[in-house]
Amino acid sequence: MIAIGLTRLCAGRVHYAWIVLAVMFSATLAGVGVRAAPGVMILPLQRAFGWDVSTISGAVSVNIILLGVTGPFLTGLVEVFGLKRMVLLCMGLLIAGTGLSTFMTTPWQLFLTWGFMVGIGSGAGAFGIAAAVANRWFEKRNGLAMGLLMAANAAGQLLFLPLLAMLAEQYGWQAISIVVTLAVAAMLPIVTLLMPESPAQIGLAPFGATAMAVRPPPRQGNPVAVAMKALSRGVRSMDFWLLTLSFGICGFSTNGLINTHLIAYCADRGIAAVTGASVLAALGVFSLIGSTLSGWLCDRFNPRALLFWYYSLRGISLIVVPFSEFDFVSLSIFSIFYGLDWVATGPATFALTNEVFGRRDTPVILSWIFAGHQVGGALAAFGAGAIRSTNGDYLLAFITSGLACLVASLLVLRVSRHQLAVASAG
Repeated sequence: MIAIGLTRLCAGRVHYAWIVLAVMFSATLAGVGVRAAPGVMILPLQRAFGWDVSTISGAVSVNIILLGVTGPFLTGLVEVFGLKRMVLLCMGLLIAGTGLSTFMTTPWQLFLTWGFMVGIGSGAGAFGIAAAVANRWFEKRNGLAMGLLMAANAAGQLLFLPLLAMLAEQYGWQAISIVVTLAVAAMLPIVTLLMPESPAQIGLAPFGATAMAVRPPPRQGNPVAVAMKALSRGVRSMDFWLLTLSFGICGFSTNGLINTHLIAYCADRGIAAVTGASVLAALGVFSLIGSTLSGWLCDRFNPRALLFWYYSLRGISLIVVPFSEFDFVSLSIFSIFYGLDWVATGPATFALTNEVFGRRDTPVILSWIFAGHQVGGALAAFGAGAIRSTNGDYLLAFITSGLACLVASLLVLRVSRHQLAVASAG
């Protein structure tokens, strides 16, 4: 097995957990190219087919909400059937969805491919699976590990958005589908060869552990039962609802609004699509820094306080930017303030969930919390499109999103501390 050979080669130099992290980072990065593509495709699809913004936004909202609602069950499949198999299955579904979309000619085909298939396939890079990797391979520094996996979302934007925008302008929307399909396909053999199921499979302890970890046996029953058992535990806790609502606001203000509509908003303000994509890419640069730094901070400081500042700064930036000059300077300032905390909420929410519910149950419970994130994102993706179609601009969408973030900054401070010592109930 190639992984075992690399383990021996790396012995005494670097723990294999970091190689697994690099593989998952790269796979997530490729998947982000797929998830970021709809923001670039709105205008080309309008030009090619004459579809309304609300129609295209509707397909994007299906994509976003499916990524959320299927996450707990995909994470349940990880618990029952294995992490590696689920990652490969999701990647295969992404390839099928984006590949088939090159032949679409009607809105229902957009909903089927970029809505349903991409929405479910994006689960490979979702929170629950990332949490499973971080908790399984890292006894220490798992906050940093989660921060790096979330940073892949930012790096994916940085890498793909300007390229996809350029391809859309020169070759049309089909070029976007082809490029993201090839990117995910290129990662399939790498994940297959270099990603073991667990540290024990290659004779290692998790990073930072003093002894070989004895992992609990696979969950009994079907993945639906695993997901529903975790949900049953979560809904009895007020902390679960506080985390879910605040993270729903996170989705409302990120992939639902900015990721889907910023390029179209820039076009409304007289800024070219490539320039708008470059703004998103700049957000990706600072988000990459912010997510990694957030993971490092979560290993050292109270994640409640961190989340308070993340949501507060995000809310202020969203309220201010529509009233700015919307020129290079104002957009650059927005890119810094908004970008630094775009993905930073992820590691902090993960750390807080670990703290409250324990490592054993966190991947599945976090998947349910992430479902709230995606519901919020879907509402914003569709709602902002509807506001744009009705009012002719996005002002109300940005103000609403900013105010919601300020509410989220207060909600996270209410997450209790009385369960810190409670271990997962297995």
